[in-house]
Amino acid sequence: MGSKLSLLRPNRRAFMAGSASALAMPAILHATRAYAAEPVIRIGHVSPRTGPLAGFAEADDYVLEAINAKFAGGLENNGKRWAVEIISKDSQSNPNRAAEVASELILDDEVDIIVAASTPDTVNPVSDQAEANEVPCITTDCPWQPYFFGRGGVPGQGFASTYHFFWGLEDVIAAFLDLWGKAGVSKTVGGLFPNDADGNAWGDAELGFPKPLAAAGYTLVDPGRYQPLTDDFSAQISAFRDANCEIVTGNMIPPDFATFWAQSAQQGFAPKVVTIGKALLFPSVIESLGARGDGLSSEIWWSPDHPFASSLTGVSARELAEGYAAATGRPWTQPIGFKHALFEVVADVIARTADLEDSQAIIAAIADTQLSTIVGEVNWSKGPINNVTKTPLVAGQWQRNGEAFDLKITANASYPDIPLTGEMKLL
Repeated sequence: MGSKLSLLRPNRRAFMAGSASALAMPAILHATRAYAAEPVIRIGHVSPRTGPLAGFAEADDYVLEAINAKFAGGLENNGKRWAVEIISKDSQSNPNRAAEVASELILDDEVDIIVAASTPDTVNPVSDQAEANEVPCITTDCPWQPYFFGRGGVPGQGFASTYHFFWGLEDVIAAFLDLWGKAGVSKTVGGLFPNDADGNAWGDAELGFPKPLAAAGYTLVDPGRYQPLTDDFSAQISAFRDANCEIVTGNMIPPDFATFWAQSAQQGFAPKVVTIGKALLFPSVIESLGARGDGLSSEIWWSPDHPFASSLTGVSARELAEGYAAATGRPWTQPIGFKHALFEVVADVIARTADLEDSQAIIAAIADTQLSTIVGEVNWSKGPINNVTKTPLVAGQWQRNGEAFDLKITANASYPDIPLTGEMKLL
């Protein structure tokens, strides 16, 4: 049986179709809804177009333009062609705003499926709204622990309507350890963990970095959580310098890393390896740091060298990245692949759903997904936990190439099928 929301939709569509024939409604109304000549499935999309997380959404316009073109002729389901309407809204990098626009998409725009990406600040509030309203939801671009446990998920129980694909903290820790092992530096690590969903997960004593780093022989110096957008990292820098930390790691938004890195130079702190999640993903951030961007390192979720292709368009990872660069004049950026993959999964789900008027049927199709995408396999039956499936993760380093920077894959022990493209060097 479908949800309360989904049960309303057939009646509304039937009413609109009946009213169109009985009352000869004017043509200025939305034709697909008014006349039901072709049924419409609506997809809500939420991402941080503005604010400190805007780097995650840099490729949104490019991806959405291509997806809209691909969906222009509609998608087939059970012998019937459905028009597809995508309604995209900006979370403004704010969890409260993310919840607000998700609610608008669900209650006002009456979307049939909602998708979201880019850190727990967007993914979690959108997923919570979808769960509360029994609307099918697919998300990505957030480690699975802050997604699952940050939303109060219970292992073995999970969620009813919301599904997520990405890697987990165990994967980023393994990738970072692989990266640092190649560097040959001392095993004292300074940790920079903000007081937000990501930072609290990464720094968590049980589920985050502390236990695996200790097991691998590393000493983690954690001065405690700092407030995002702080203007003073002197306490952290002093603690790291006093402990002779040769490695600095953590999870930061770009403005916070820029502040920390500038103050490190001012205060004479010069680690040999700096590996930061989130902040160092984007070429625009590295370029803004100038010469001090050279040699910084991060996780790599997706790159032109990943050996995957789109189930929707057939393009390879390299072709997608190069297409973006050619169209925009900007270097490729990691979220491109995952933003595209969201709609690969949506298209696959639409094609397989037994009854697109029934939200429970859509949710069942999401749960049954087994799809090779441009970011790897999406298959929720494989876990590692309810409502979550994982994608590959490697790590690498930004290295100057003339006036530009290239992100080289320098650590791939967990996924050797993703080729190395460079060697790790010290700062």
